[in-house]
Amino acid sequence: MRALGLDVGGKRIGVAGCDGLGLIATGITTIWRSSFQEDIAQLRQIIAERQVEILVLGLPYKMDGSIGSQAKQVQKFARRVAAVIELPIEYVDERLTSYAAEEMMKTAKISVSQNKGTIDRIAAAVILQQWLDDRRV
Repeated sequence: MRALGLDVGGKRIGVAGCDGLGLIATGITTIWRSSFQEDIAQLRQIIAERQVEILVLGLPYKMDGSIGSQAKQVQKFARRVAAVIELPIEYVDERLTSYAAEEMMKTAKISVSQNKGTIDRIAAAVILQQWLDDRRV
């Protein structure tokens, strides 16, 4: 299944894709948000190029497992996307994915403060990889 992983934030959307076998997720790009219409245009282009069949969004639960304001914003965005792009949407618990992405960057000696878009791409890959791994179990 061709899936696209999304790490949705207020300023950026990290985007990740997977290989044809659905085994390995890789960061693709970061969409710098300007308007919903522009976000959708960029997503549509990626979806068409990669022949995507499903969108996997990270849902930022609070540490106690409840849904906070950021998670509600992601759900609102997902509902709007679903109304425009006719693809199924699934959620993955994304707690600590940005932290994991930052740690990977620090290990690789890449500046976190100067590469915010990279963090989002890596976080999207972590989200998608978790979804792919969960499907294989």
